Amino acid sequence: MPVEFIADLHIHTCLSPCAELSMTPKGIVEKAASLGINIIAVCDHNSAENVEVTKGLAKKKGISVIAGMEISSSEEVHVLGFFNDTESVLKMQAVVYDNLQAGENDEDKFGMQVVVNEDNEVLGFNKRLLIGAISLSVNKIVDLIHGFNGIAAASHIDRDVFGIIGHLGFIHPDIKFDALEISCRLKLKEALIRYGAYSHIPWISSSDAHRIEDIGRRTTRFLMNHSTFEEFSLALKGAEGRKVSF
Repeated sequence: MPVEFIADLHIHTCLSPCAELSMTPKGIVEKAASLGINIIAVCDHNSAENVEVTKGLAKKKGISVIAGMEISSSEEVHVLGFFNDTESVLKMQAVVYDNLQAGENDEDKFGMQVVVNEDNEVLGFNKRLLIGAISLSVNKIVDLIHGFNGIAAASHIDRDVFGIIGHLGFIHPDIKFDALEISCRLKLKEALIRYGAYSHIPWISSSDAHRIEDIGRRTTRFLMNHSTFEEFSLALKGAEGRKVSF
């Protein structure tokens, strides 16, 4: 019988240059556990190098981690990719890295991009320009995510900056998003008024946390049999009594 799971599906670690350095996998997991969150997704900008360590820590707390990434398209639209396992998200990462803008990250301007272990020890600094857009379009990114058997969601569609509607004016029906993310800034009632034309696509809402205190400020509730990627996918489809709400 399906039961309710609470999920925050958009969390940045210290690998994202705009996230605070306190956003270590250990800190994130501890905060999520304290809030009773059952599922989290690590979605760093154009990278997934802190996913596996987060999964290891979360398992000890009984929290499921969905391997994710927030990818910035050539149109500067943010797209969330969710994947069944670390291997798949790293395959997507390889494509993203091949299409990143040339140059190195300016830590003074954008912030550090830190890869850490379970004990918050620094393993290295990603020098790529993760903050920038890649050379692939929204359509291509969504197709690639699906090619790796992933789930594609439009990030924070209600935001003027990096949201697809703010940038492109609408969501073209040829872009096959599996879900649309409403930011924590917008209440569901207002979202239905603004974006009712897209209500046929499942909606999720997440914290988009860049600071520890922001984790869980908005969550999505899933009625599912288990806290797995497969169940997450079925819930978005509304299959056999599974549901999504926030």
